[in-house]
Amino acid sequence: MSRIFVAGLGAVSPAGWNVAALRAALDRGEPLPVQPLERPGGDKSLRARLVPAPATRPEFLAHPRLRRTSPITHYTAAAALDAVAGLRALRAEKIQLGLVVCQQAGCVNYSCRFFDEVLKDPATASPLLFPETVYAAPASHVAALLENVTLACSLVGDPAVFLQGAALGVRWLEENRVDACLVIGAEETNWILADALWHLDRLAVIAGGAGAICLSLDPALSIGVALETITDVHSYRASTSRTQAAQAMRKQLPASSTVELLCDGLSDSPCTDVAERAAWLDWTGPRLSPKRVLGEGLMAAAAWQCVAACDLVSAGRFPAANISLVGSNQQAMGARFRWSRPGISDLSPVTRAGNITP
Repeated sequence: MSRIFVAGLGAVSPAGWNVAALRAALDRGEPLPVQPLERPGGDKSLRARLVPAPATRPEFLAHPRLRRTSPITHYTAAAALDAVAGLRALRAEKIQLGLVVCQQAGCVNYSCRFFDEVLKDPATASPLLFPETVYAAPASHVAALLENVTLACSLVGDPAVFLQGAALGVRWLEENRVDACLVIGAEETNWILADALWHLDRLAVIAGGAGAICLSLDPALSIGVALETITDVHSYRASTSRTQAAQAMRKQLPASSTVELLCDGLSDSPCTDVAERAAWLDWTGPRLSPKRVLGEGLMAAAAWQCVAACDLVSAGRFPAANISLVGSNQQAMGARFRWSRPGISDLSPVTRAGNITP
C-alpha cells in the first residue's frame, strides 16, 4: 500500500470558520457557550452550540449553485476550500480531485422546511426545496464549486464512517483515479436533532460544522503529516458489543506513549463514553477530547478529531496522533497520523485491512 500524505486541512465549528479558530478553542479547553433552540409546539428547553456567523460573507456564496443551499453545504464548502488552498497554490494546473462527503443526519433544515410545507398544503409545497433534502446535495454543490472534481461520493452512517471515507480516498489514490482526495465530515443543527439527542443523552449538546482533510500520494504537497494506519471496521453485532468492538479497535493501534497524542470522542457523558473509556484505560499519554469543548457534532465531530490531530502534529507539538472513533450505533474504527518531513517520502506504506472500504 502506498504512502499517504495530508495535503491540507479545513474546519468550520462553533469556534469559528477556520482551523486556527478550532485550534484556539481546543487549546483553551473551555466548553464553548451554549445557545437555546426553540422547539415548535413545546416548551422543552433545547440546547446547541451554534456556528457563529462569519466575519464577512464568504465569496463562494456568490456561486450560482450555492444561492439557496443549506448551512451544511456552506460548512462543507468552506472546509473544502481551506483544505485545498495550499494544494492549489503549489500547482497552477488543475488536478483531478476526489471528494468524499460523510454525514450522519445530513440536510435536516431543508427537510424540515419541505415536509412542513407538504403537511400544511401539498399543492403549494415548493419543489425547489426537495433537492436540498437529499444526502448527496452538499457533495454535488461543492463539486460544482471546485470544478475539478472527477470522482465524488457521499457516505452515510455513524461517525466512524469518516474513517471509511478516508479509506475510500486512499483506494482512489492507489488506483490512480485521482491526484488528491478531499474527505469531509459535515452536519448542521436543528431543533429536531437536538430533541432526538436529548432522548438519547440528556447531557449532550448538539453542534454543527464541518472538517476536511486532503490526502495525496505526493510528498511535495504534504503539510508535514502522513496517514500511517487505519484499523479494520469493528462492527456492533449480536455477538460483538460496542465495548468489545472498541477494544478490538484499540488493539490495532500502538501501545501507550508519553509523547504521542490520543484524540478521542469522549464528551463526559456516562451514557455514551463507557465503551471508549474502557478501551483506552491503558493510555498514559496526552489526550484531546474535542467534543468536550465543541459539542456533539456527529460526523463533523469525527472530522474535527482528525483535523485537530493533524494540525497539532503538523505544528510539531506531537510526533504522532491516534484517532479513536467509537461510533454511536454501527462500528468502531481508529487511525494514526504521524509527522513526516514535508516534501520527503520517508514513511512506510500505510497499513489498512481489506474490509474497511465501502
